[in-house]
Amino acid sequence: MKFLKLNKTLLTALALTTVLFACKKERPTETADLEKPEISAVNPLGNIQICTERSLDGTTPRGAVLKSTKWTPGTTIKVSLNGSTAAIRAKVIQYAKAWEQYANIKFNFVTNDNTAKIRVSFVSGDGSWSYIGKSTPSTGATMNYGWLTATTADSEYSRVVIHEFGHALGLIHEHQHPLVAIPWDKPAVYAYYAAAPNYWSQADVDNNLFAKYSTTQTNYSAYDKYSIMHYSVPNELTIGDFEVGWNTVLSPTDKSFIASVYPF
Repeated sequence: MKFLKLNKTLLTALALTTVLFACKKERPTETADLEKPEISAVNPLGNIQICTERSLDGTTPRGAVLKSTKWTPGTTIKVSLNGSTAAIRAKVIQYAKAWEQYANIKFNFVTNDNTAKIRVSFVSGDGSWSYIGKSTPSTGATMNYGWLTATTADSEYSRVVIHEFGHALGLIHEHQHPLVAIPWDKPAVYAYYAAAPNYWSQADVDNNLFAKYSTTQTNYSAYDKYSIMHYSVPNELTIGDFEVGWNTVLSPTDKSFIASVYPF
């Protein structure tokens, strides 16, 4: 399993190094057996929104867990939730804590504390994204939730919040796993993401979808299409019969992998 902003104005080309961000809206595959986590209902291709990465120096490393951005196991990480409402902040806390069950990491949630290493904003129109791991800027937000509201479904809170806090623990997008072999229909992908709501250049698509992480920069396990860190991959954007749905919960591999990265 491997570990990666999205929205209307996702125009920045993110390149290669140590801190990134992410979250994307994905469309589902069917649920199968108990080994596969719950996947939400199918959404139209036009609803797909994508997360991207963000780094301090404008580069974009490739991998599962970036070794250079890992926290020390046992660390308590201060997380400041800045803005929004108490109810929405409570939802973020609820789903972010899913990682604490499997990783030897604790989140200490506060509000309006600029000394916190993780600083969460709720800026509408700025997408949902997070810097990767402990490498974050000294000022400003390090994570954002641009569309979470009082009426957002719990499954969407689960999908987006767990995904972004996965990035905050050093995890990157699974579709860029070092060993993945997604049969992309590249002309269709370029055409789709060049249009609204993403308006991506070909370079943006290459960087955020097709580029893979290095095996030397990362710790990784087997590729996991059910990972919370995976983009949605609609069948319409692949050759043959391949798709990945809207993963909304931690997969079995997510759980075992993060436990190996942050052992108790």
